Amino acid sequence: MATGQSDKKVRRVKNPETFREKALKASEAEQKPSKSSHVSNKLISWIFVPIKKVLLIIAHTKPVQIIWKIIRKPVRFIGLIVLPRYIRNSWIELKQVTWPDWKTSRKLTSAVIIFALIFGITVAIVDFLLDKLFKNVLLK
Repeated sequence: MATGQSDKKVRRVKNPETFREKALKASEAEQKPSKSSHVSNKLISWIFVPIKKVLLIIAHTKPVQIIWKIIRKPVRFIGLIVLPRYIRNSWIELKQVTWPDWKTSRKLTSAVIIFALIFGITVAIVDFLLDKLFKNVLLK
């Protein structure tokens, strides 16, 4: 062998997954809709689809289109004044959030409540002991 190039192994490192890629994989894994969400989706569609159809019919009538053309710019300008940029951007970000299912949120909420109780009891005990200690040391 004339050169040592053929003996060396080329090591290739795969780029680690980003948080967004992990979140997309997780959301694809839990795409199975539960029965309750299926029922609620049907209920929502039964209520809101007819309302949406009526509103679309009204919106496509000529007087409504003329009125909307007149008031569109002032309404948008008032919206820009009333709703600060922070609130608008927060709303956009909130739409992108992947919310946990009911079971996960119940588990996490119970964990927070248990931690808060344990921490509160611990602080109360330490406060009680330090109170007794300082009363005995400083007042005697």
